[in-house]
Amino acid sequence: MIDVNELTTFLGWCTLVNMSVLAFAALFITVFKSFAINLHSHLFGLNAAELPTLYFKYLANYKIGILLFNLAPYLALKLMV
Repeated sequence: MIDVNELTTFLGWCTLVNMSVLAFAALFITVFKSFAINLHSHLFGLNAAELPTLYFKYLANYKIGILLFNLAPYLALKLMV
């Protein structure tokens, strides 16, 4: 059985890893924007003009997921312990 301290540590590391993935994805999309747009429009048959909006939605949804499922429970457990 996992105790509260182990769960808090686990959620802390999950938050760190997911924030790193988010930062890498945002950096990649920003620095290699034309490459990413060309790649995804060819691979998935998407309209190149729509991709920046889709990238923004992806990053926003991923960030909300991190806040909701990693950071909020981590902070709640930190306050509890």
